Amino acid sequence: MTRELTQHQILHELEPVAEQNLNRHLSMAKEWHPHDYVPWDQGRNFAAMGGQDWDPSQSTLSEVAKIAMVTNLLTEDNLPSYHREIAENFSQDGAWGTWVGRWTAEENRHGIVLRDYLVVTRGVDPVALEEARMIHMTTGAQSPDDWGGFLENVAYVTFQELATRVSHRNTGRVCNDAVADRMLQRIAADENLHMIFYRTLCGAGLDLVPDQAVAAITKVLTNFVMPGAGMPNFRRNGVIMAKHGIYDLRQHLEEVVQPVLKNWNIFERTDFGARGEQARETLAAYVEKLEVDVLKFEEQRDRLLAREASRGQLQPA
Repeated sequence: MTRELTQHQILHELEPVAEQNLNRHLSMAKEWHPHDYVPWDQGRNFAAMGGQDWDPSQSTLSEVAKIAMVTNLLTEDNLPSYHREIAENFSQDGAWGTWVGRWTAEENRHGIVLRDYLVVTRGVDPVALEEARMIHMTTGAQSPDDWGGFLENVAYVTFQELATRVSHRNTGRVCNDAVADRMLQRIAADENLHMIFYRTLCGAGLDLVPDQAVAAITKVLTNFVMPGAGMPNFRRNGVIMAKHGIYDLRQHLEEVVQPVLKNWNIFERTDFGARGEQARETLAAYVEKLEVDVLKFEEQRDRLLAREASRGQLQPA
């Protein structure tokens, strides 16, 4: 029979793992400065033109790249909400507290550099961007009421950090700008290290309390939404990003869900009790359905892209 531990007991038992992986992270994390990734000369050029109101012709980004950049930035902007969730469900003492502070400081650089880049290069309308930031941060983000605390939150941020890495990486590719690509690859590298920390802690939770942990993982994955879900136009923009391969269902399955579950050895473990086995069965059914949904999505996407291409060919040059 697997044991059940309280939130406090789990955090206490896992603190040595947190400390070990905090030290590992600090030894691997690369110090970098947002101002080194921003083309300030472009900003000076625009200033020399008289600082006129923004005009769409000033942006070199495609519409897809603009949507992806703004979505990624607004997601990063909600850092105060994420910090609160992590601080409340982890701990502010010892290694836990040090990690929460360090992670928050590193994440804050992402929003800084993305906004500086977009404003300096006149990539998007800065007034519209600020209005969207105000709306999104006022709404904030919070865990569902039925999430139990540490295990649900550490499972969620494992998948979320990896998903965000994929989105940043692919956004850099569609920007058609070497500066933007370099900047987003730097951010993606940070997100990967964050994911490794959370994945390791969640894996340790699986070893400590297998049934509780796999139930939390199943709950998170079967109800997973990206952290920017509350931002303006999120559904529309998410569809566009998926259609153009920035973050789609296949990437979610093959680059996020499956690798993490494999790392945790979910479907080969032999330490689950009745509750854990039931959760694992639910999770297996979810992954199987996701594989079917991927094929349906790709069929619909391909038909849509073909129609759009056909309409484009019929339009006069």
